[in-house]
Amino acid sequence: MNFSAWAIHRPLPAIMLFVALCAAGLYAFNQLAVSRFPDIAFPMVSVTVTLPGAAPSQLETEVTRKVENAVATLNGVKRVISNVTEGLSTTFIEFHLETPLEPALDEARDAITRIRIDLPPDIEEPVVAKIAVVGGTLIAYAVDAPGWGADELSWFVDDTVSKALFGVRGVGQVVRVGGVEREVRVDLDPQALLGLGVTAGAVSQQLARIQVERPGGQAELGGERQVVRTVGTLDDAADLRNFPIALPDGRSVRLSALADVHDGAADPTELALLDGKPVVGFSISRTRGSSEVEVAHGVREALAQIEADHPGMKFSVTFSTVEEAERSYSSSMTMLWEGGALAVLVVFIFLRDWRATWISALALPLSIIPTFAVMYWFGFSLNLITLLALAVVVGILVDDAIVEVENIVRHLGMGKSPKQAALDAAQEIGLAVIATSATLAAVFVPVAFMPGIAGKFFREFGWTAATAVLFSLLVARLLTPMMAAYQLKAHPEKDGDSRFMQWYLGWVDAALRHKGRTLWIAFALFLGSLALVPLIPTTFIPVSDLGRSNLALELQPGTTIEDTTAVAEQARALLADLPELQQVYTTIGSALDLGDPGKTGVGETRKATLILDWGLADSRERSQKDLERATRERMAGLAGVRVSFMSSEPGEQMQLILSGDDPQRLNDAAQAVERDLRSIDGLGSITSSASLLRPEVVITPDPARAAELGVATDTIAEAARIATAGDFVQRLAKLNLPERQIPIRVGFAKSELREPALIGQLRVPGRDGPVPLSSVATIELASGPAQIARYQRQRNVTLTAELNGRPLGDVMAQVETLPSVQQLPAGVSFLNAGDAEVFVELFVGFLLAMGAGIACIYAVLLLLFNNALQPITILTAVPLCAGGAFGALLLTQNALSLPALIGLLMLIGIASKNSILLVDYAVIAEQEQGMSQHDALVDACRKRARPVVMTTLAMSAGMLPVALGLSADSSFRAPMAVAVIGGLATSTVLSLLVVPAAYAVLDDLRAWAARRRGHASR
Repeated sequence: MNFSAWAIHRPLPAIMLFVALCAAGLYAFNQLAVSRFPDIAFPMVSVTVTLPGAAPSQLETEVTRKVENAVATLNGVKRVISNVTEGLSTTFIEFHLETPLEPALDEARDAITRIRIDLPPDIEEPVVAKIAVVGGTLIAYAVDAPGWGADELSWFVDDTVSKALFGVRGVGQVVRVGGVEREVRVDLDPQALLGLGVTAGAVSQQLARIQVERPGGQAELGGERQVVRTVGTLDDAADLRNFPIALPDGRSVRLSALADVHDGAADPTELALLDGKPVVGFSISRTRGSSEVEVAHGVREALAQIEADHPGMKFSVTFSTVEEAERSYSSSMTMLWEGGALAVLVVFIFLRDWRATWISALALPLSIIPTFAVMYWFGFSLNLITLLALAVVVGILVDDAIVEVENIVRHLGMGKSPKQAALDAAQEIGLAVIATSATLAAVFVPVAFMPGIAGKFFREFGWTAATAVLFSLLVARLLTPMMAAYQLKAHPEKDGDSRFMQWYLGWVDAALRHKGRTLWIAFALFLGSLALVPLIPTTFIPVSDLGRSNLALELQPGTTIEDTTAVAEQARALLADLPELQQVYTTIGSALDLGDPGKTGVGETRKATLILDWGLADSRERSQKDLERATRERMAGLAGVRVSFMSSEPGEQMQLILSGDDPQRLNDAAQAVERDLRSIDGLGSITSSASLLRPEVVITPDPARAAELGVATDTIAEAARIATAGDFVQRLAKLNLPERQIPIRVGFAKSELREPALIGQLRVPGRDGPVPLSSVATIELASGPAQIARYQRQRNVTLTAELNGRPLGDVMAQVETLPSVQQLPAGVSFLNAGDAEVFVELFVGFLLAMGAGIACIYAVLLLLFNNALQPITILTAVPLCAGGAFGALLLTQNALSLPALIGLLMLIGIASKNSILLVDYAVIAEQEQGMSQHDALVDACRKRARPVVMTTLAMSAGMLPVALGLSADSSFRAPMAVAVIGGLATSTVLSLLVVPAAYAVLDDLRAWAARRRGHASR
C-alpha cells in the first residue's frame, strides 16, 4: 500500500494520528523523571549483622562466611561483597541487571532464616534489606538553630525532619550525620562496686528486670472484661537514683550509692562541621526511577515549611548533585533548540523556499514529541544520555523530510503540479527513505541486549534515537508529501547542471573509469585511519568538572574522634587561603554515600571526609583537577595521614582487586602491587584497603583457675563488655517517654576506662561470690585487623588509584605490565573492579554491537532490495567514516570513550543512509529507465548528490552545538558529536565517489557470475 498517496488523498486521518501522538508525548514529557545519568545501579540486597564489640576476625568466622555461603547460590547473583569491622558484618549481594529485586530479596531472607540457628545467639536480629536508593547521596543539609541543644536538635532531625521528608515523593532514605544519641548514663563507681561486692553485670541485669512493662493477661472484674498490665517503668531519669539494688549478702542499696545517674548522651562516634562549626546534618537519597530535580524541589519545599514553622532555624546545603542534573537538562534542551535551528537554516540555504523549509522543519517536533511517550513507556528518564540522543539526531530527523521535499521540488521543476509532483516523488523515493531510516534503527537493535553498565548507557541512547528516527520516517511518508501537495507552489523548469555539479560529475566519471584504483585508494585510507587508533587515549567516561571534591583523610586505627577532628581542622586550615574555596563540610565517623559499596567504605572515628565546594567551573580560572593537585600538595605536611579523593563519577578512579584465602600472601602481594602502582607517572593518591592493625586488649581465661572458682568464659566476656561498653542493646533497660524510648546504659565512665589496670579489678560472678577478673585470666595488649574485606567469599585487598585526568585505558595497559601483577603468588588472583571492569565490558560489548549492527543492516537491506550484493555496496561507506572520526577525536584531544563509541556505532547507520540514496536511484535508472550501468550511476550522482550533501550538512549543523558545548560542561557530549561530524565529513566526501565505483565492481561481478551460471547450465 502506498501510504504517501493515501495521506495525500485523505489528509485528515494522518493529521489526527499525529495530533494523538503529540498529545501522548506532551503528557509523557511532564511525567518523565529528570536525572543526570540513567539509573545504572545493579539490583542489590544487603545483609547486616551486628554483634557489638566483636572483633572483625571473630565476625568473619562466626557470621560472614556463613552468610556468604547461604546467599552465594541464589538465582541471578553476580557477586558477593562483604565488609567486616568491629561489631558489624555487612554483606552485599549484587544481582545481574535483569534480575527482579523483590523475588531476590525474598530468597535472600529465606536463606538467612535457614542459617539463623547457626549464628551466635547474642547478635542483633539480621537485617536483610534491598538497596532501594540509587546514586548515593542526592543532597545534604546542615541545620542551624540558635538556642537548641545538640540532643534536642538531633532528635528534631530524626523525628520531625525525617517525617516531613519521607512525605516527599521519591525520597528513599534520610540519614542524620553528626549530633548525639540521647541515653540515660549509669556511670558506675569502681570503688563502690569493689567495697559492696557487686558486679556491673548484676546492676545492669537488675535494672533490665525491674524497668519493664509486661502484659498480665485478662480478667473479669465488676462484670466487665479488663486487661491486666504490669507497669514498672519510670518517666524520669532522676527517679532511677532511688532504685534499690540487691547485694550478694542480701542487703540492698540505692543506685545512687553505686553510680552517677544522669540523662545525657552516648559517647560520640561521628561529628559534622560546617566551616569548622559543629552542626547536625542529614543526607537524602532518592528511590529508583524518581526524578532528581522533582525530589530536590519537594525537599526544598518541605524544609521551607519547617523553617516557617520554627523561626530562627536555617537549613544550609552542604552537598548536592541536583544542580548537575539541572544544568545538564537545561543545557541539553538548549542544544536541542540550537541544533534544530541550525539544521533548518541549512535546509533554507539549499532550497531557498520558506514553504519547503517549513515542511521539512515540521519533522523535528513531530518526531521528538512522540518519542517522549515511548521513553515513558520504556521507563527511561530525561537524562544526559537520552537528551543527548535527541540532540544528536536533530539533524537526522529532518533528513527523510529533506529527501522527500528535495525530490518533490525537483519534480516541480519538471513542470508538474504540486499534487502530482508529490505523488510521483513520494513513489520514486519511497524505498530509499524507508531503507535509510530502517538501517539507522537496525544499528541499535543489538544494543538492547548488551549486558552490564555500558549496555544500560547504550540501551537508553539507542532506543531513544531509533524511536525518534522511526517517527521521522512516519512523518516523511505521511505528512511531508501531503503538506507538500497542498502547500508548495509550482516551480519553473530548470535545465542544465551547475558548475559545481559538472565538476563533481567529472570526478565520478574518472572514478568509474578507474574503479579498481578508486577502491584501492579507499582501502588504503581505511588502513591509515586504523593507524590513528593507538594514538587516541581510551577511557570509560570523560572526566567532568563538578565544582566539588571529596577529600578523604584516614588516620591509624585506634585514633579517637577528638584527634581525628583536630587533624581535619588542620587540613581545613591549610586550604583556607585558596580563593576558589567557598565552603568546607566535614564529616567524621560517617561515610559519604557514593552509591557504590566498593567506593563508599565504612565510617570509623579515625576517618574524616572534607567536601570542598569550588563553585561553578565558569566562575574560576583553575579546573577542579588543578585545585585537587594544589590540595594534595598542601596535604603533604600532614604526618601519619592517608590522603585521597573520593568520587562517584565514572572515569575518575581505577580499582583493582587482589583476592585469596591466605591473608599473609594476599597482603604481601597487595604491598608489592601498591609499590609498583606508585611508579606509574601521573596518578594521584593510591590507597589500599589492606587492613591496618588496631590495638586490642586481649583477655585470656586460665581454664584451671576459672574452673576452680566456678567462673565461665562467657561470664568473663560479659563482665568486661558491660563494664566498658554496656550490655547488648536488646538487653538494656529503657526509659519510656511519650514519643520514644531512651536506653539506660550501665558501665564505667569514659574517664575511668583510661586506666588499664581497672579491667583486672573487675568483679566476675563465681561459685562462692564475685572474684577479681585478674584472678581467673591474663590481660595483655595485642593487635588485630581493623577491617576485613571479602570478595566472592575470599579475603581481598582493593587498590584504588586516582587517575588525575589520565585515560583509564592507558593506565590499565601499564598496570598489566607491572612485575608484581605478572608474578602474583600462588592462590592470589587479580581482578578489575569498578570502572576498570566496566571499561573492559564496554569495548567488548561495542565490538559485538558493531558486528551485530552491520549484520542487522545487511539483513534489512537484503529484505528491501532483494539483492545480496547491493547491501555490500551500501556498506562500503562505513569504513570511510573511520578516518574522519578518529582524526577528529585526535585533533580535538578527545579520548575514545563511551560517548565516542556511541557516536561510532551511530555512524554505521548514518553512513549507510547516503549510500542508499545513490544505490537506490542507480537501480531505478538501470532497471526502469533502461540506462547503462555507467549512465545510471552518473545520473544517480546528479540527482542524489544534492540531498546527500544537504542531509550531511543538516546533521552536522544539528550536532555542532553539542560538539562546541557552549551551553554547559561538554566533557561527556563533545566526543560523540566530534566523532559523528568527523566521520560524516569523510564518509560523505568519499562515498560520493567510492560507492559508485563499488557498485560498478559488484554489479560487474554479479553479471560475470550470471554468465558463468548460464554457461554451466548449457
